[in-house]
Amino acid sequence: MRALRRWTTILVVVAGLAILALLLWGWARRNPQDVPWAPLDLGQPVGMFTGRKLTALTQDRAQCLGLLDRAGIRYTALPAWSDGAQCGYDDAVRFTAGGARAIGYRPAALGVSCPVAASLTLWEWDAVQPAARDLLGSEVVAVDHLGSYNCRRISGRSTSDWSEHARANAVDIAGFRLKDGRRISVLRDWKDQGAKGQFLRRVRDRACDLFATTLSPDYNAAHADHFHLDQAYRGPMGWRACR
Repeated sequence: MRALRRWTTILVVVAGLAILALLLWGWARRNPQDVPWAPLDLGQPVGMFTGRKLTALTQDRAQCLGLLDRAGIRYTALPAWSDGAQCGYDDAVRFTAGGARAIGYRPAALGVSCPVAASLTLWEWDAVQPAARDLLGSEVVAVDHLGSYNCRRISGRSTSDWSEHARANAVDIAGFRLKDGRRISVLRDWKDQGAKGQFLRRVRDRACDLFATTLSPDYNAAHADHFHLDQAYRGPMGWRACR
């Protein structure tokens, strides 16, 4: 009798684990964005592991370009460029007009690493446009930026590590232009307590979910006029910065 009870307990536990496994499998199929091993898809909602999957694209140029293609993003792949031992890029792209994106960039000739391009695309779809419609009652038609590639060290100090800008793996966002003609400026509107400031803070917070590094005016005076967004690869589970 004791052996029978023991086997009955084992069977109940095994059955419970099997049911749990089936439930988890079903949940993972419905929510691939929240599963670390599921392939990244720019058409999926942003989930718990989306940001790390985007950062990991720095290790796989072909996968990154394939994601842009499947998402209907039009771009031009830029020729590889080397500017000394520490500067240059081999995976940069430039957005072109049309396709699945609605936002342009000013100045227009913005070239960024493919992972940053993929992240900007998701940021547009998941954060920028929804926040603009919700808080400002209009859509964003263009983003003002301060550039991407720049062969320099962090903060310009000769003793600092090389910046992600030195590989076009970063972009500095200065403001947003709305369809109704209004312009939102990081420098002018960050401290605004109304809709403009709320919009800027919301899109900053959502950028933290997508980029390895997001720095805003809350970080220091050097970022008073822009958001710094990059995809610095610090290992599969490396630290991420959001301020």
